[in-house]
Amino acid sequence: MTTADAAELRRLTRELLAAHPPATTDRTDFLKARFDAGLAWVHYPAGLGGLDAPRSLQPAVDAELAAAGAPDNDPRRIGIGLGMTAPTILGFGTDEQKERFLRPLWVGEEVWCQLFSEPGAGSDLAALGTRAVRDGEDWVVDGQKVWTSSAHVARWAILIARTDPDLPKHRGISYFICDMTDPGVEVRPLRQITGEAEFNEVFLTGVRIPDSRRLGPVGDGWKVARTTLMNERVSIGGSRIPREGGMIGPVARTWRERPELRTHDLHQRLLNLWVEAEVARLAGERLRQQLVAGQPGPEGSGMKLAFARLNQEISGLEVELRGEEGLLYDDWTMRRPDLVDFTGRDAGYRYLRSKGNSIEGGTSEVLLNIVAERVLGLPAEPRNDKDAAWKDLSR
Repeated sequence: MTTADAAELRRLTRELLAAHPPATTDRTDFLKARFDAGLAWVHYPAGLGGLDAPRSLQPAVDAELAAAGAPDNDPRRIGIGLGMTAPTILGFGTDEQKERFLRPLWVGEEVWCQLFSEPGAGSDLAALGTRAVRDGEDWVVDGQKVWTSSAHVARWAILIARTDPDLPKHRGISYFICDMTDPGVEVRPLRQITGEAEFNEVFLTGVRIPDSRRLGPVGDGWKVARTTLMNERVSIGGSRIPREGGMIGPVARTWRERPELRTHDLHQRLLNLWVEAEVARLAGERLRQQLVAGQPGPEGSGMKLAFARLNQEISGLEVELRGEEGLLYDDWTMRRPDLVDFTGRDAGYRYLRSKGNSIEGGTSEVLLNIVAERVLGLPAEPRNDKDAAWKDLSR
């Protein structure tokens, strides 16, 4: 079924609301009904939460649901599943994998995490050393992953591992879905500068993954992973926010409400950052319009790069604006939160947490290379290890 008309989508949404009134329907039941009606992500295929409709028509559905007070699926809590896992499964998964994973992922019944980065393979992700060895119908995985957001609450993980050390590093990788409750999966908290352990390190010891949970062909995992990474950068840097949304909002409010803190220098810096934040917001709108026509491209790397720089500069300005208050910190208690809440905490938290923005989702240095080569068309940096077997590389 193809539904390409906004009026028809609004009609279907009203039918959903009539059959499942938000005020009297269990939240999870409502979300399942929305998925089954094809109104979860309308551009997905029919039967998988969508109606094969243009992505640009999703706001018509969302507006009707918001006006009726319908619940959402708490996208911040399941951001990795929505922004990274789902498009990867849609692009490379089997019919059985799509049927099994997409519905509970979107509803929020199953949280996902990402087992990509390693202690020796962060910026150079293709140098990863976690091994997956075929054993009958299973793969036996051994290795260590790091900087894993939400691993402590995740049911499933997307995982890349080396399946052929005799091939060059980009060609000997395969992509798997890992059950985080399986024997051999150990999640340890990784305490950050904020005092929290929102990230984790994950140890994999003899973890058996059925071949039926492999995404894409054996040895073609880097291609699959690139789809994940492009979607990750869009989801981090290209999320839809209102004017003065995000980090610039608290600073602007403080400026208006606390005139005694103002100085000429801070005023000039705030004006510059406000304009840059607005430019980034509008650039994100343009990027989302481009997504309507196809898969995300390297432009998402530019958005993520701007997101990290702006967050760090804005949070630094906020601490200076608040003076002695900006040096205070609300709670150093070791916690393992389910999500990151930039605007719900104080200035000190925003300042410290934003330091991770230039690391997570691809370091700013790597993203600069991507933008230079794939957006601006500049010559690629020499890569002497490109054709060498992974096992022969120095580590």
